[in-house]
Amino acid sequence: MQSAVGRSRTEHLFDIFLYIVMILVCIVTLYPFLNVLAISLNDSTDTVRGGITIWPRQFTWSNYETILRYPTLLIGFRNSVLRTIIGSICGVLSASMVAYVMSRTDFQARKLFSTMFALTMYFSGGLIPGYMLIRNLHMVGTFWVYIIPGILSVWNMFIIRSFINGLPFALQESAKIDGANDFKIFYRIVLPLCLPVLATIALFVAVGHWNAWFDTYLYNSSKEQLTTLQYELMKVLQSTQTGNEQMHNPNAAQSMARVSPESIKMAITIVCTVPILVVYPFMQKYFVKGMTLGAVKS
Repeated sequence: MQSAVGRSRTEHLFDIFLYIVMILVCIVTLYPFLNVLAISLNDSTDTVRGGITIWPRQFTWSNYETILRYPTLLIGFRNSVLRTIIGSICGVLSASMVAYVMSRTDFQARKLFSTMFALTMYFSGGLIPGYMLIRNLHMVGTFWVYIIPGILSVWNMFIIRSFINGLPFALQESAKIDGANDFKIFYRIVLPLCLPVLATIALFVAVGHWNAWFDTYLYNSSKEQLTTLQYELMKVLQSTQTGNEQMHNPNAAQSMARVSPESIKMAITIVCTVPILVVYPFMQKYFVKGMTLGAVKS
């Protein structure tokens, strides 16, 4: 009886310890984001003094007004959304289709193509040959330069292939006996079963497209209608830091006197982060399941 009481007391103390640890982890995790949000909502002149924690001392929307005043920002937001949606769909479909082919045991050249795909992860032509290739393909100054060059990720393909290899192969054999061809097997059997890993890959691909700006700088910097949100925010931050107006906005000169680079940095961080935070809860179930794939094998 005493051992049972002692054991329950030990378990109770251990639960309290776990609660304390988890609360500390939550504080450490949330504090940087709350600090960035507080600085972005704080008056720029007051921010220079420092000491902002998780609550703004002098609340203001001027930092966000400065960013949203640029006319090309909405164009960049539209292009970034389109790029993220189209690029994620194309990237996931291409990686899953190649992964299905590479997972087939009756594909005789599977090892050869696996080696060739793996080599592309370690070696590349470089920036200048890559630019020359894009130029010769006449994709400079087009929207598809955001989609086609990176449509297939070898790393994502290997992850999906590993997941497909873990599925019962008897399902594919049964479907083939029933008269289904490879396309029906892929779209009706393999693809639905791969939903957790596909959602995980889709989230990674979407974040990559949403945060990309360097390809805009290389290929579409002179095309205002093809700009992206991240590239426009980079120009806003650069113009704030240097004090030079490069955005052709007549109202920006007045706003620059009321903001500081630190405040603009934090406001830009929030603008870039919020869309991903809005989408993530809808994919969290599949994302967590996909990240734990392979942890338990039956």
